[in-house]
Amino acid sequence: MRRFRLAASILIATLLVSRNAEAFSVSFRWCGASPEFQLRDVPKGTATLDFHMQDLMVPTYPHGGGKVPYRGEASIPCGTLQGSYRGPSPPPPQIHTYRWTVKALDASGKPLATAASEQKFPQ
Repeated sequence: MRRFRLAASILIATLLVSRNAEAFSVSFRWCGASPEFQLRDVPKGTATLDFHMQDLMVPTYPHGGGKVPYRGEASIPCGTLQGSYRGPSPPPPQIHTYRWTVKALDASGKPLATAASEQKFPQ
């Protein structure tokens, strides 16, 4: 019986994380180097959003990102990410595709869900 309860608990936890992962979504619009982000269905218990940008044409370039405290807002304004974040900078006349990955983290830093969105720059 204990094994059954343990297996059932693991299954339920997996389903809840999967449900959060499927629902959480992000979109963005360029407005200077640090874009504005729109968030949907951020998992309950999210304390921090961890942003990371990748140039899909030059995936090894360290664009970085940043962590932002989450307080229930539906958007993150332009210019929020600073410091170690390096904005998009493809050499003219190239147009690159960039992917933003956002992890929703609980207060202990445990990932609750991940969302991603891609766009070209410049548009």
